Amino acid sequence: MDYRKAAQGVLDHIGGASNVASAAHCATRLRLVINDNSKVDKAGVESVEGVKGCFEASGQLQVIFGTGVVNKVFDEFIAISGVEAGTKESAKEAAAQKQNWFMRAIKTLGDVFVPIIPAIVASGLLNGLLGGLSTAFPSMAESDYYSMINLMAGAALSMLPILIAISAAKKFGGNPYLAAVIGFVMIHPNLVNAWSVASMDAADIPVWHVFGLTIQQTGYQGHVIPVIIAILFMSWLEKKLHKAVPEMLDLFVTPLVTVLVTGVLTMTIIGPVFKVVEDYILLGAQTLIGLPFGLGGLLIGFVYAFTVVAGFHHMYNMIEAQMVSQNPPANTWMPVATAANVGQGAAAMAVAFKTKNEKIKSMAFPASLSAFLGITEPAIFGVNIRYRKPFIAGCCGGAIGGMLASLFGIKATAYGVTGLFGFLITTGFWVQYAIVMAASFAVAFAVSFITYKDEEPAAAAAPAEETESAPEQAEPAPAAEAAEKAAEEAPAVSADVKVVYAPVKGKAIPSSQVSDPTFAAEALGKGMAIIPSEGRVVAPFDGTVELMYDTGHAVALASDDGVEVLIHVGIDTVNLQGKGYHVHVATGDRVHKGDLLIEFDMDVIREAGYDPVTPVIVTNSDEYQDVRMRIPVTDGEEVLEIC
Repeated sequence: MDYRKAAQGVLDHIGGASNVASAAHCATRLRLVINDNSKVDKAGVESVEGVKGCFEASGQLQVIFGTGVVNKVFDEFIAISGVEAGTKESAKEAAAQKQNWFMRAIKTLGDVFVPIIPAIVASGLLNGLLGGLSTAFPSMAESDYYSMINLMAGAALSMLPILIAISAAKKFGGNPYLAAVIGFVMIHPNLVNAWSVASMDAADIPVWHVFGLTIQQTGYQGHVIPVIIAILFMSWLEKKLHKAVPEMLDLFVTPLVTVLVTGVLTMTIIGPVFKVVEDYILLGAQTLIGLPFGLGGLLIGFVYAFTVVAGFHHMYNMIEAQMVSQNPPANTWMPVATAANVGQGAAAMAVAFKTKNEKIKSMAFPASLSAFLGITEPAIFGVNIRYRKPFIAGCCGGAIGGMLASLFGIKATAYGVTGLFGFLITTGFWVQYAIVMAASFAVAFAVSFITYKDEEPAAAAAPAEETESAPEQAEPAPAAEAAEKAAEEAPAVSADVKVVYAPVKGKAIPSSQVSDPTFAAEALGKGMAIIPSEGRVVAPFDGTVELMYDTGHAVALASDDGVEVLIHVGIDTVNLQGKGYHVHVATGDRVHKGDLLIEFDMDVIREAGYDPVTPVIVTNSDEYQDVRMRIPVTDGEEVLEIC
């Protein structure tokens, strides 16, 4: 492969060097921040030799080349363009700065809420489980078992301001323990519980008379925005004090002043003001979903996928958090989101059934299954957006399902879970929830199947008639030329079955269930992923280390019989810059099956907000007839079989 030619091709199709604000790369893709997106020709980029895909995400243009290639193309790209090389983290920061204030605010909400979703999901699932069991066995509600589990079910929702405060402090660079104190102040037991205020007369609510203000002594259970604004101020103040206070006094003065000033401002100004703002937002969302004839659900169900593409969907975490924090939890947004997700999955599945292109089929089918489990990025970015009509078909399915969800009044007890797993948090609405999913699927599948057509490859132009005045023979069209070239260069298929053993202990899952769209769509090759139970990566076969990344988050290997594998520990974990990873081999080392390659700390990865799921990809999948996951084999190990 001519790496310089590939780099030049990308540069030509993105508007030249002057249109590049920042350039970086990770283990598999170029990450470019573009000044003017209107100058980017995505189809042209995808036609460049070696490019396996191109998409926009989080303000970046991501061009997929694959491991072992992307770094070489990147070096040539920097040399040709003169753009200063940056890190993946600097590219993300540049992309964030390029976005307007609204998009930055939406991204901030996502960064705050994503780390605490597991806690909310756990509470919601326990609530759903208790609701289902007490319905089936009424006497259980009086048991001590019920009482004990009910404490666990309500813990995360009752203490939500503390969880939000800790997560927000990590995002804003504040001390998470001081933030936890502020969060606890806002739900202190000496305050009137926010859920009890509605049933009390205003005259019975105790008040403070401070600074000429009359402040009700009420808690902020179930509130989100006041907590985030309070911690934003706290983090700013703490940083200022660290710079201004002498080091010998910093340990005493900074925490004292930070908590005192933030606490007073929160209870007197920030809390009361932003509580009103939040109440109006929640009221607006509830009013929209409750519009007559299900019109609100229809509208939200149709536009939901558009907001996913634009990155707006992170703001829904705030709305859903408020809804589940009510007493009892009543998340009416989640069923509509499920309708939208199932619609996109069904549209991609219709493409898989109708297309005759094996590459599209192999990408669309697993992407659709992923969407039914709540992960829609592979279906949206890998299939539906690329072919446009399936995307609109998915939106149509989401609209019909959303309308039914609104009409049925389905309520969930948590957020962060959609699709098939949503049955666990929609206790009492299982039949209606199933109808919503079925309707979304049927409409989206039918519309997509009817409207989708495989793109016809451009035919080579016929030669001109051979006369003296005839023009030169036309060049073959790019698509036809590419097809001919691929046919000529296609390697012979081996009939031997080769085995790649699982390099990490844990639960093996299909690649389609990985949240990263590149891995889920198998753009880099076929394989599987492992949810690790132990922080060790070992060699999956006898072979050679082709590339060990300095950050330790990924390693590329080649087996003695020609299988090339990329092991990528975690999603977006390159941002950790090696923190939590310990490397035991180097590029070029000889390894044997079972040799220790990498040790990693799963707690460090999770605490930083990243998913430790580990894709195992056969990067030269095109050289084989099939790559399939087989579980288990005689010794109990998950393996990839390569034919």
